Amino acid sequence: MTMMRAIVIAAVGGPDVLTIAEVRRPNKVNAEFLVRVIAAGVNPIDVKTRSGAGVSAEIPSYPVILGNDFSGIVVESPYEAHAIKPGDEVYGMMTVPRSSGSYAEYVSVPALSLAKKPRALSHAEAAGVPLAALTAWGAVVDIGKTHEGQRVLIHAGSGGVGHFAVQFAAYFGAHVIATGSTRNAGWLRELGATEVVDYSTTRFEDVAHDIDVVIDLIGNVHDDTGTRSLAVLKPNGLIVNVPSGSWPSFLADAAAADLRATHFKVSADGTTLTVISRLLEAGDVRVFVDQVFDLDNAADAHRALETGHTRGKIVLKVSDG
Repeated sequence: MTMMRAIVIAAVGGPDVLTIAEVRRPNKVNAEFLVRVIAAGVNPIDVKTRSGAGVSAEIPSYPVILGNDFSGIVVESPYEAHAIKPGDEVYGMMTVPRSSGSYAEYVSVPALSLAKKPRALSHAEAAGVPLAALTAWGAVVDIGKTHEGQRVLIHAGSGGVGHFAVQFAAYFGAHVIATGSTRNAGWLRELGATEVVDYSTTRFEDVAHDIDVVIDLIGNVHDDTGTRSLAVLKPNGLIVNVPSGSWPSFLADAAAADLRATHFKVSADGTTLTVISRLLEAGDVRVFVDQVFDLDNAADAHRALETGHTRGKIVLKVSDG
């Protein structure tokens, strides 16, 4: 049996439940790749699941490996004639807990869930892309159908999903209004925000109006941000709520205001990731990695994310490239 190092949890709880262990290395089956992981992204869903929320109710057994994003090197392809070969650099997304996660030295990944890594990105940068960028693309492009002339309000614009959402909306020509902290205001404008609302000094509903689409990356977990967003939408405007469990009465509240509303859940879609890769290669979109932690320090990475002040993404260095 071939073993590997991984971060596991034996039960839900605080960051200290994340421990390093030797576990069995996965074997690829059917149309899967075996990938040696160089870096793994850390996302809010990882923190929620570790703490007992998120998708923790669907974990079939413990110990379990968390982590959705990865960047690494192909060890085995699904078959000999596949366009992506052993030795190629790839990145993509796992579907925890249906599969084992990326806080590990190796992952076995369906062929439809990865893409070639953009050459312009390091593995650490690439690992910060898949889940956040695919979520932003789904909310802004697939559902919001953002285009020139629209007014789009994006909450938590400086976070992992948010900083991609701002860039995608701006790329497609929207007038982007982003909420963020004082320290991130200038950076958000660099990313493409037309207006930035400093939530520490200004109520967004006092300055944002006639909004076509709200990308809600907060919900009602803080200061009723979600509910307050309904008042700034145009008649028949659309609000997209992303964070799981962040606004239990979301659909009912939106219906009462006669507004269109939907949740969004990301898919591990390598085809869309390939499109995003082109934007990254061209420099039209960029990923910002705030901090990189060694795999052994995954608990510290979770603590950092839980502060709620991360700019862009937090990444784990799993092995040497």
